[in-house]
Amino acid sequence: MLRPRIIPCLLVRDKGLVKTVKFDAGKYVGDPINAVRIFNEKEVDELIVLDIDATTQGVGPDLKMIERLAAECRMPFCYGGGVKTVEQASAIISLGVEKVAISSALVEEPMLATRIAEKIGRQSVVGVMDVKKKRFSSRHEVWTHNAKTNTHLSPVEFAQTLEKHGVGEIVVNAIDHDGVMKGYDLDLIEQIRNVTTVPMSVLGGAGSLADISALIRRFGIIGAGAGSLFVFKGSYKAVLINYPTPKEREALVRAART
Repeated sequence: MLRPRIIPCLLVRDKGLVKTVKFDAGKYVGDPINAVRIFNEKEVDELIVLDIDATTQGVGPDLKMIERLAAECRMPFCYGGGVKTVEQASAIISLGVEKVAISSALVEEPMLATRIAEKIGRQSVVGVMDVKKKRFSSRHEVWTHNAKTNTHLSPVEFAQTLEKHGVGEIVVNAIDHDGVMKGYDLDLIEQIRNVTTVPMSVLGGAGSLADISALIRRFGIIGAGAGSLFVFKGSYKAVLINYPTPKEREALVRAART
């Protein structure tokens, strides 16, 4: 039976684990391999790992790093960062990764999703949209290259394009909410959810389990992604890898359904 997924999202830079705020800077928070091992013990639903510098530096996926991560993972694993070709996506899947996340390459060439899906299966192709609200406006736009390049694309229209061309899942990352820990951009999520039928996961803003509960209450079957919530603890943001227990997860989902 389909159910909501609670998904830690790890950001990697220079093989280290970092956490950003609104895609700026990047505080070092540890070793991604160690984080994966802890998440294994906590039996997480799924894991997303994003190499946030691969595309901006014009380099491809670090297959050796991905292989090490995949060898450690005992949960479904989605990797993104620097993927631009069918061959790269296929190589990543061959290492034991379940899903490949693609962002800027799909902005440049949406048909790439079709070709990759034909090779590795639609269920393994994830389209990622980094979305930011236009200044002095209610309009949202899709950005790439760590929020440095504005595509001027509407996320609603781009989500429809991604689905049309064969992605099996869409991840929406709200740049303005990244690392702020004050809740998801529920209105943005609703706009995109209303025009797509593929599974959807969201990132940006989760600061508590109550935020995840509010997301599930409003949207039901959805992927609740979070970074800061699962790597920091307490008001001083001490680095501590954490995740709700099975009982907490069940209680959270029950509360969202009432």
